[in-house]
Amino acid sequence: MFRFIFSGKLHPAILHKAVKAAAAAISEHEQKLVELCTLPAQEALQRLGVTENGLSDEQVETAREEYGSNILSHRKEAGIVMELLQRCRNPLVIQLLVICVVSLLMGDVRAATVVGAMVLLSVVLAYVQEHRSSKAVEKLNAMVQTNSLVMRGGKEYDIPIAEIVPGEIVILQAGALVPADLRLISAKDFFVSQSSLTGESMPVEKHAEPTDVTGRGVIELPNACFQGSNVVSGTARGVVVNTGSRTHFGSIAEKLSGQRAQTSFDKGIAGFTWLMIRFMVVMVAIVFLIVGVTKHDWAEALLFALSVAVGLTPEMLPMIVTVNLSKGAMAMSKKKVIVKRLNSIQNFGAIDILCTDKTGTLTQDRVILEKAIDVTNRDSDDVLRYAYMNSYYQTGLRNVLDRSVLSHTDLDVERGCKKVDEIPFDFQRKRMSVAVDYEGDHVLICKGAVEDIYKACTHYQIDEEIHLMIDLIKDDLLEEYEELSRDGYRVLGIAYREFPRSKQVFSVADESDLILLGYIAFLDPPKGSAARPWPRSSSMAS
Repeated sequence: MFRFIFSGKLHPAILHKAVKAAAAAISEHEQKLVELCTLPAQEALQRLGVTENGLSDEQVETAREEYGSNILSHRKEAGIVMELLQRCRNPLVIQLLVICVVSLLMGDVRAATVVGAMVLLSVVLAYVQEHRSSKAVEKLNAMVQTNSLVMRGGKEYDIPIAEIVPGEIVILQAGALVPADLRLISAKDFFVSQSSLTGESMPVEKHAEPTDVTGRGVIELPNACFQGSNVVSGTARGVVVNTGSRTHFGSIAEKLSGQRAQTSFDKGIAGFTWLMIRFMVVMVAIVFLIVGVTKHDWAEALLFALSVAVGLTPEMLPMIVTVNLSKGAMAMSKKKVIVKRLNSIQNFGAIDILCTDKTGTLTQDRVILEKAIDVTNRDSDDVLRYAYMNSYYQTGLRNVLDRSVLSHTDLDVERGCKKVDEIPFDFQRKRMSVAVDYEGDHVLICKGAVEDIYKACTHYQIDEEIHLMIDLIKDDLLEEYEELSRDGYRVLGIAYREFPRSKQVFSVADESDLILLGYIAFLDPPKGSAARPWPRSSSMAS
């Protein structure tokens, strides 16, 4: 499996122009979204002719025939002849072709043949190398598919984003990508990152209520989500209004398709070529005048000046450049790196720091629940039970830690309790809670990063006794967590709070005055193929 795909980046100025152009005018598709955002959710669904149960199979097929696949516009691939002709637009290649023609006119067939062969080999070699890389990238893209959760006929389906059509009911949760432009029909503590569209790093809160669009840009609609953004926290459902190139993100991509920014290598080669051309023009003019004045044969002077131009031209330069870049691309392919554009290798070599992650290379990418302990580091069934109920009833982003908890034990929680409400996870609080009807009370069970759980706790529990958490005790309790962390465990805190059964709706404000129950500790075991740490000898240790 190839780990990196490297090509030239889009110049920020080009992206800024495209975004500005897309924002300047509202298309008819965006106008449709704006109109639906002014209506109540149920009325918006009626306007689109769909229900909260989603589309039927027949409706999906009809919509797909009308709107096509949910795919963004991309640069159209030119044919072989057009691709080769485009590569001949390089100033140096044009200069060599001119020299080739002049050599033929002068009767120097050998020089013309050599120059023509150098140009042909350079252009063809670059085309073949980049064409092979593009095919490899297409195969990789076919292997990687991003899915989205949708409702169809009252049932949930996990389908590729490309298969989503207008009218689809999409289920969004923390970590999900927004697959199209949609109008929200329900939302709870829902925050979305739109940094790829607006450049704003802070998440934006969204809701499902109708909104006043006066003075708002399309991207500022609080009850609409746009393709290219991602869910930071909370849960929501939305009805798809626009897909593919009809989305706000798609309109930007459509304007950018076909525009390819020059790399610094391209600019360097072009600058050198024009410098050489200017120098050559001056030299040819001077030689032509000197020979013409001294020999009084202006035809011979012209031929001699053109021969000087041929001599000054580095015929081998395009070939040498292409061969070296191709050699670099082949060397990188042995390291499982695909280079889509040869000229981008120079930019790649100019990188000072390249950051990658190690997921799936050193560890099994399979987290195991090792311990469920109270604050005194003793095994606790209560901690395991509360952690299980929290993971079982949450509807947000169910990560590998939740799956590990659910697979560790098999509790029939539905007989002893039922879910009342939920406070979804977000990356600011770093915790999530569920409220359940359990043993006569409504119990809020909170799970999350230990430091953030501590901020919400005022008490801790040992066996059946609950104690006030003072700063001195808090430091002692943190020692157990720090010891687990030093041993390589990933640790989450478990806390709870009881409420009267009359309370039915819970919010982030209720995550206060919690009782710390204990910790759950996970281990991410290394792969069997991972090398063991090299033992340190006594001389090395000293």
